Amino acid sequence: MKVLHISAECYPAAKAGGLGDVAGALPKYLSQSDCAAAVIIPKYHTKWILAQNWTECFAGRFTMHHETIQFSIQKLEGNDLGFPLYVIDLPGKYDRPSVYLDENGKGFEDEVERSLCFQQATLHWVKQLDQLPQVLHCHDHHTALIPFMIKHCPVYSRLTSIPTVFTIHNAEYHGTFGWEKVSLLPLFDGRVGGLIDWNRAINPLAAAIKCSWRVTTVSPTYMNELQLNAGHLSPLLRQEQAKSEGVLNGIDVQVWNPKTDHLIKEHLKRSLKTFKNKNRIALKEHFTLQDELPLITFIGRLAGEKGANLLAPMITQFLNTGGRASFIILGTGEPQLHHQLKQLERNYPIYVNVALEYNERLAHQLYAGSDFLVMPSKVEPCGLNQMYSMRYGTIPVVRAVGGLKDTVIDISQTNGRGIQFTHLLADDAANALHRAANLYKNKKQFEEVRTRITKVDFSWENSAQQYIDLYDSIIALV
Repeated sequence: MKVLHISAECYPAAKAGGLGDVAGALPKYLSQSDCAAAVIIPKYHTKWILAQNWTECFAGRFTMHHETIQFSIQKLEGNDLGFPLYVIDLPGKYDRPSVYLDENGKGFEDEVERSLCFQQATLHWVKQLDQLPQVLHCHDHHTALIPFMIKHCPVYSRLTSIPTVFTIHNAEYHGTFGWEKVSLLPLFDGRVGGLIDWNRAINPLAAAIKCSWRVTTVSPTYMNELQLNAGHLSPLLRQEQAKSEGVLNGIDVQVWNPKTDHLIKEHLKRSLKTFKNKNRIALKEHFTLQDELPLITFIGRLAGEKGANLLAPMITQFLNTGGRASFIILGTGEPQLHHQLKQLERNYPIYVNVALEYNERLAHQLYAGSDFLVMPSKVEPCGLNQMYSMRYGTIPVVRAVGGLKDTVIDISQTNGRGIQFTHLLADDAANALHRAANLYKNKKQFEEVRTRITKVDFSWENSAQQYIDLYDSIIALV
């Protein structure tokens, strides 16, 4: 393989967010461009993983402090993903049905230990391969100590010359832990300990920014935002800006294809209007919708960073100031937001529908049947939902942040694709909803916009080529 992607998620095996989508699509498009790529993730006990057949290709062990860690590397059989997928079986660490959260919705208490197990097991496997990967591409803090370990831990000295790329999908999560757990890492010279330290703690995200050969984020605007406003990491990102760039994510247009999507009721044939109407009718089987009103949908994690705490205030203000639309909210997350949104549904039963669940099939149906998708994000490194929605003719209403700013041109501009608002305030967001409702009434402009957005190319080809160029540039330095 030319590139090994190391990730905590990979669709369809294990997904909690956009990281899973990227790790499941980018390697496929790299491989289609003759850049052989593979992915390795932990072996969770997700339904998808347990339903597959796996072949063991390596078994090993290593010592982590006083614990002997046994693991096996298994390769997916009968693979139609478009790239080789490997999992690491770490008994007692990842054999759980969820990627990050326990049955009570809380993060696993042993997250640090199992993350370090995953990273070290990966490197123990890689170092014994007859032919080493030319690049190790690490994703987010779960894999962020790998660039440091292959440089400074003697046990991985065979890997020292392999270039590393580190992609920040979400800089809100650093994976920070205390120095009392440093013994969980392989032996290294204490004089280089400053490379993993940040604010007197071990900070994997900071370590990767310091130690990797190249740092990328998932949109150009997000890279700029991080360098200016990433809290105490901003000075570090500015310091390392010479090796950093933002590469906009793409979407897998083979999975997200309204002409062939097996998860939606009606496929797109000739008429976009017919396609949208029939998929809206399918939604009426489960939700209360008003025929004459636009359908505005939210799909995502119910968390502050997604602006989910703004949903109830903005919808309330929109409805109380004369706005009229049907709303569907799909997602799970913070318990207080569950309560807040169910109360919103009780207050406005004619207009608001809330589905507190993760439901991939319903998500696809909502993209196909909705008129607008609202994304009031506090932080949005790239955002994929707005790209999915445009592919299906659903107009995005977004806060102008991160990748949303890069991908959604406001309809006030030439070739507009959606509606932007600036401030994380109910007033600003409600005004954007009023603009959406007014656009819906202007049938000619509405049809022009939603036809235009279905033709925007968000495929991975362009982004994959940017990564290939990046890989080639650092391979040439070896």
